[in-house]
Amino acid sequence: MIKEGHKVSGREDRIFCPKWLKVSFSSISLFFGGESACFPCMTADSNPETFTVWMKSLIMQGNGLTVFNGNGQIVYRIDNYDEKSSREVFLMDLRGKLLFTLRRKRIWFLCDWEGYKDGGVNTEEIKPFFRVKRVLRFISKKLRCDVKLCEGESRPSFGYRFEGIWGRTAFRILDSHGGLVAEAKRKQSLGVQLGEDVMSLVLIQTNLDHSLLMALVTVYLLIQHRI
Repeated sequence: MIKEGHKVSGREDRIFCPKWLKVSFSSISLFFGGESACFPCMTADSNPETFTVWMKSLIMQGNGLTVFNGNGQIVYRIDNYDEKSSREVFLMDLRGKLLFTLRRKRIWFLCDWEGYKDGGVNTEEIKPFFRVKRVLRFISKKLRCDVKLCEGESRPSFGYRFEGIWGRTAFRILDSHGGLVAEAKRKQSLGVQLGEDVMSLVLIQTNLDHSLLMALVTVYLLIQHRI
C-alpha cells in the first residue's frame, strides 16, 4: 500500500490506495483539494455511464466508500470515522460538498433509511427526499427494498426497488415499471475478478440524477453491512 500523512479538518489522517490502482501518490493527493483525482490505470468503459465503487475510504482511519467515473476520476465519496453501518452517513462529491445525508430509522425490529438532500436533516420542517423500506421475506436469502420518493409529493410515491441477495454485493435497481435502472456486480480487471469490495456499477437509465443513484447504492451497502 502507498501511504502518506495529511492534515484534514485539524487532524492528521493517512490515506492509501489499493494495488489495483497502480498510480503514483501525487494523483491521489489531489483528493484533498485538487481539481480532480485522475487514475490513468482505470480506462474509460465503452459505456460512459459505468462507475467503479470501492467500498473503502481513502482515509485510513475511516470507513466509507469512493466512487470513480469511467475516466478514473473520483466523483463521490463517504468518509466516516465511526464504525461500519453507522446510523448516519454523508455522501459528498470530490470537493466535500454535501449531497445527501442518510439516516437510519429504527421502528421496533424494523430498520428503514431516509435520505435528506443537501443536509436538510437538520431542519425539522424538511421532509426526507426518499425513504427506503425493506420488504420482509421470512426464510429467504433474497433482499428486496422499496424506495419511496417524498420530495414535492403530498404522499410518498413508489420510485425504485432494490433486488439482491443477503451477503452478496451484486444487486440491481428497478424503476416503478420494473425497468432496469442500474446493475452492480464485482469488478473485473484484465479478466481477473477483484475482491468483493470493488464493484462495477452500470447506469442503464442515464436520465437519473447520479447523486440520487449513489445515495441509493450507499443505503443498500449499509443494509448489507459493507460500509
